[in-house]
Amino acid sequence: MTEIQAAPDLASATADVLVVPVLGERNWGPGGEWLAGELGDFLTDYLDELDFQGKPGSVASLPVRDRLSFKRLVLVGVGTDPDPEQIRQGAGAAGKLITRDESVATTIHQLDGPGSVLAALEGFLLSQYRFDKYRTEKKPSKLERILLIDADEAEIAPLADRARVIADAVNLARDLINEPPAAKSPNTLVEVARQIATTGDLDVTVYGPDQFEAERFGGLIGVAAGSHEPAAMIVLRHEPADPKGFIAIVGKGIVFDSGGLSLKPPSGMETMKTDMSGAAVVLATMQAIAALDVPVRVVGVTPVTENMPGGGAQRPGDVLTPRNGTTVEVLNTDAEGRLVLADALSLVAEEEPDLIVDAATLTGACPVALGEKIAGLWGNTDEAIDRVKAAASDAGEAVWHMPLPGYYRKNIDSDVADIKNTGTRYGGSINAALFLKEFVGEVPWAHLDIAGPARWPDDEHYQVKGGSGFGVRTLVKLIEQAGE
Repeated sequence: MTEIQAAPDLASATADVLVVPVLGERNWGPGGEWLAGELGDFLTDYLDELDFQGKPGSVASLPVRDRLSFKRLVLVGVGTDPDPEQIRQGAGAAGKLITRDESVATTIHQLDGPGSVLAALEGFLLSQYRFDKYRTEKKPSKLERILLIDADEAEIAPLADRARVIADAVNLARDLINEPPAAKSPNTLVEVARQIATTGDLDVTVYGPDQFEAERFGGLIGVAAGSHEPAAMIVLRHEPADPKGFIAIVGKGIVFDSGGLSLKPPSGMETMKTDMSGAAVVLATMQAIAALDVPVRVVGVTPVTENMPGGGAQRPGDVLTPRNGTTVEVLNTDAEGRLVLADALSLVAEEEPDLIVDAATLTGACPVALGEKIAGLWGNTDEAIDRVKAAASDAGEAVWHMPLPGYYRKNIDSDVADIKNTGTRYGGSINAALFLKEFVGEVPWAHLDIAGPARWPDDEHYQVKGGSGFGVRTLVKLIEQAGE
């Protein structure tokens, strides 16, 4: 575990690396004036050679072993008026350069604004993540100690604890998403859920295939029919005494998606081990909520299965009946996520929570519209949408409110059943959201399509290419805000 400590001032601090922010156009952030005074022309000349001005996201590293009590200086651009996410990204960008060092001192947490300390710590901790389980040559981070300059030990201690909880949860989600599909059966996620429940004193219920018919999980029955791996419906519960609210979170858990009989092309399957990112986010959020002991009742539900083209697989044209009784004509077996979510959403809607939020890598149409780093947000009430938007903004995760027009509802009308699982070619992510809306009744609900940001496309600031854990910070913040 990385130690997080307070240090009195720059003059007396000692570490392998010193990280100092720059506010653009080479305007010094906290600690910069001291540095300039200590290093003089050496610093100016070096930065001139690099043409470093401190633009947001830019980083400069220079050796200072013989000049300061640090081996290296890292300057990171954060913009002229950085918000917590820019601070988080700045700390993450610097953190990428210090994975081979044992200690770092920094002043980036001193930037103005609420949340700067927590954002800086999260940036450093999240940037150290590596998924090298299957590499013969492993290079885990060596970072053991973070020193916050001019900080008060008593004040930073609870923030340090929270930053570790959030980083551990996000990294759990990243690990689960990055795990190869052959090593990630539905039962693997069941065991993870049981471990989270044991460690966090959560209640856990796991419904197996022999219970699906009695529980009316018709969507899960249909999608799981083509796989040899037993499917499951996982339910985790955080039940504090005298709760201040009740939130339900639901995550899509397709551990591998071949498309079923509507088979994907080979290239389309390459990233489909990540189609359970919603489930990973829900499990990780429940871990964090338990560790933080948030005074809100929370139920986390995820249906987990493969979508495979085995001999028993559902066929285009089949009709399924998810838990709430709405009949569904399956025209494309590759639109399977909404089928299993139909059961899960129906299940939690019966408990009438204050709000349901689902997270799912649901449609390829969403990243076409919003790119790879922004999630789509839909909801059935303005309040539900506003709550998720506020939580995402505070957490530093980008979401964009998308329309859910009633006049598009006809796009999912079926000729033989109540609805069908695909709509028109255009507006695919809207059609999918309209489908999900059929299974929440009158309960306030929001839907996050994380098909883009669940799989980060490149190494960037605190993110690493691959599973991102996007959504964990938003859901944790949402639940915490419900308890305020």
